[in-house]
Amino acid sequence: MREKSIEQKLVSEVKRRGGICPKWVSPGFDGMPDRIVLLPGRHIGFVEVKAPGKKPRPLQESRHRLLAALGFTTYILDGAEQIGGILDEIQSS
Repeated sequence: MREKSIEQKLVSEVKRRGGICPKWVSPGFDGMPDRIVLLPGRHIGFVEVKAPGKKPRPLQESRHRLLAALGFTTYILDGAEQIGGILDEIQSS
């Protein structure tokens, strides 16, 4: 399954749960996660979408650490089967 397909499934599932999942474009600040997940009840999560088996680049890992230092979790999504678990975690935080 390609990265784009996984990302589309993520967006669809977030919408099904009543949320939005905008693509995060951050000019001048490369390496930020691909998507912001916003779910009802003020639940927020950041998701880096990768093709199956692919890993984040060093700059992306650095940005994920920066977000973690601010108290935010970045989820690495490289398979459609992970979507439900990631969204459940975001909703329970």
